[in-house]
Amino acid sequence: MANEMTSAAPDSVQCPVCFKDFKSATINGHLDVCLLKGVTDTSLSTTTEESGPPLKKPRITAEAVPPSPGGVNKPGAGAGATFPLFQTNKSKVSAQSERNGLFISKQNATTAGNKGGKRSVVYEAEQGPAGSENQRSQTFVSNGQMLNTTPGLSPRTLLTMVKPLADMLRPNTLEEYFGQSKVVGQQTLLRSLLDSQEIPSLILWGPPGCGKTTLAHIIASTNKKNGTARFVPLSATSASTNEVREVIKQAQNELRLCKRKTILFIDEIHRFNKSQQDTFLPHVECGTVTLIGATTENPSFQVNAALLSRCRVLVLEKLSVEAMGLILDRAVATLGIRVLGARLGAEPSVSHIYIEQKALDTIAYLCDGDARTGLNSLQLAVQAQVSSTRQNLLAQDGSPQEILVKEEHVKEGLQRSHILYDRAGEEHYNCISALHKSLRGSHENAALYWLGRMLEGGEDPLYVARRLVRFASEDVGMADPSALPQAVSAFQACHFIGMPECEVILAQCVVYLARAPKSVDVYKAYANVKACLRNHKGPLPPVPLHLRNAPTKLMKQLGYAKGYKYNPAFSAPVEQEYLPEELRGIDFFTWTPTDS
Repeated sequence: MANEMTSAAPDSVQCPVCFKDFKSATINGHLDVCLLKGVTDTSLSTTTEESGPPLKKPRITAEAVPPSPGGVNKPGAGAGATFPLFQTNKSKVSAQSERNGLFISKQNATTAGNKGGKRSVVYEAEQGPAGSENQRSQTFVSNGQMLNTTPGLSPRTLLTMVKPLADMLRPNTLEEYFGQSKVVGQQTLLRSLLDSQEIPSLILWGPPGCGKTTLAHIIASTNKKNGTARFVPLSATSASTNEVREVIKQAQNELRLCKRKTILFIDEIHRFNKSQQDTFLPHVECGTVTLIGATTENPSFQVNAALLSRCRVLVLEKLSVEAMGLILDRAVATLGIRVLGARLGAEPSVSHIYIEQKALDTIAYLCDGDARTGLNSLQLAVQAQVSSTRQNLLAQDGSPQEILVKEEHVKEGLQRSHILYDRAGEEHYNCISALHKSLRGSHENAALYWLGRMLEGGEDPLYVARRLVRFASEDVGMADPSALPQAVSAFQACHFIGMPECEVILAQCVVYLARAPKSVDVYKAYANVKACLRNHKGPLPPVPLHLRNAPTKLMKQLGYAKGYKYNPAFSAPVEQEYLPEELRGIDFFTWTPTDS
């Protein structure tokens, strides 16, 4: 093998897929195109076999196998046998042999399709620099018809596909990425890093549907254009630690042999436990992989502190109504659906599917900033109308029948607002904090709103009732002693009847506590007592003898209860000390604790 490798030119590198020699500066770009071509051919073979009768593959002769360097042919000298690191499944047959057979199978499949058979999947990939797959035109098979996913596609064929619209219309560039200008807008740090191809390890934190996965794919697409990185997506809900270690091993080989980095995207990274997250630490530290993790949970609680220190946290916000409007406008423009009552500047369409502008506005408001929910709701509403009006039928004059999607169709599909609430996550603590502070500020409308957010989101009513009992003593206190019995009664009533009947009981208690006068004197006084005990130097002072009980003769002889004045026995107030000698005269309602 050493003799074979020395026969190549010293400044050239051999492609492990097609066995051709290339200069070191161009090998990375060629590898992307060559590997993409191999994946495409494999997809062609699979779809061809499923969409039509099986085609006989010609026998691969010795002339079809390219000679190995040095003119020596060896058995199993294909790409899969020599360089297994480029294949995810080591049990596959020789990639070179399959490629040669598929070139002929592709021609036969095309000929068979022209004769009336089902047409197979066709990929038209441009032969250009690495990363050109974002520019290629892809054609898929759906119910025996050809479907092009580039702009100008057929809306009727697209809307009959099972694949969600949110995934089909995922943006590929930052120009099509709406609603996160604070993170990826002009003059931002991440935008400048993207332009310079220097991407650090990131943790993308945001609510569902705000664009975390899309941003990761855009980052990967930007790096692929120059052939400087490969993109490996995994999901923490299904990936195991062994799979992660295998990807890291491949990343080490890529960096050592091809000088190419690996971007490892972990969706729902908070699903990995602490020990699984530790797997990334040394490899992120030394730069073997660039980690991009996406999570809907607060990374301060769900991600290891050591891993968090090696990554930059980007907080993605919930999409605004304006951003959702732009996303929906792009979707209907791509689908070719005409908007009735559209805003100024909207381009008309030749499609026979129409949608009201009010319907789009309704989706933008009801999806609660979730682009995935908005786009899939649009797809569902249009699909329902297409099915109900039987779009394949023709009108009396022979023209295609028109389909109109109205606002009520959208509301029927959504049913109600999509409320973001996680009983065990960040939103749980945010809402209960907002409720408590609204009660403290005597703002009854805000308190009712946050109560509704929690109950409609599925919160346990007994949890809310317990918090109200605490509030009645902590913030109302002695200003209205009846507040505590009111809160306890509300808790018992919720326990008796449950949801949804108990919601009005909680609402009544919330309004009562909001309107009640507030006093934190008891709360502060007891806090001062705790501070006094914690800051005391030395042993705590003993209980004065006259305050001690004396149930035995020995204790009486020792002076227990000696000098104690029984208050009910006196008609006037009794002068008597009740605090230890060191604390006499202290007033915990006005006392300020000190560290000294």
